[in-house]
Amino acid sequence: MAQFDTIRTASGARAAEIDEGLRAHMNKVYGTMSVGMLITFAVAWAVGSSPQLLSVFRDPVTLSPNILGWIVMFAPLAMVFGFGAAINRLSAAGAQLFFYVFAGVMGLSLSWIFVAFTGVSIAQVFLVTSIAFAGLSLYGYVTKKDLSGMGTFLMMGVIGLVVAMVINMFLQSPAIMFAVSILGVLIFAALTAYDTQKIKTTYLQMAHSGDQEWLGKAAIMGALNLYLDFINMFMFLLQLFGSRE
Repeated sequence: MAQFDTIRTASGARAAEIDEGLRAHMNKVYGTMSVGMLITFAVAWAVGSSPQLLSVFRDPVTLSPNILGWIVMFAPLAMVFGFGAAINRLSAAGAQLFFYVFAGVMGLSLSWIFVAFTGVSIAQVFLVTSIAFAGLSLYGYVTKKDLSGMGTFLMMGVIGLVVAMVINMFLQSPAIMFAVSILGVLIFAALTAYDTQKIKTTYLQMAHSGDQEWLGKAAIMGALNLYLDFINMFMFLLQLFGSRE
């Protein structure tokens, strides 16, 4: 009986340790994501509010991108693929630095919104996105439903969105942009819940290893995924509801 009590106490202590570790892990994920968001919007505002800086990437009147603007527009996509390929060779500190650099480049690519949309509508859409993101992420964290089956379907949806957006760069169809924006909001809303549950599940599966370096890099990757969910949901909502200048 005493041996059973000892085992039960040890098991309870281990479970409490994992719960505490999970909370710390999620705090790191959300904290890193928040810093990345701050960097993105600070860079976007600094460039977007300065015609001289914006003209380096776009025509300040038509907002058409020049060559450097096109490079900045597609650089975040290339960096995401590069990050995924290089994550195993980077240290946790290196991965975090890469993420912050990525957030800055993303800010450059989004700077045009501060010219195209009113400041009030940007703030309103940001608030709506924040509330929706918090609710969806909380759902993904607490739900007992397994969301892993959604992953392949959602990634196919993302690829379809990217293809449709590239095609519409040439067609300039408002109807296609409207449909893409609605689908984009729905897909990235679902991805927010899916990615949150995946971050939690991955930690619980790997916590026993005690590999803090790996867990640190997993937190950065989780922050990147949630960051992309938020940014994309924000941009699609802005396209739908933002008031243009």
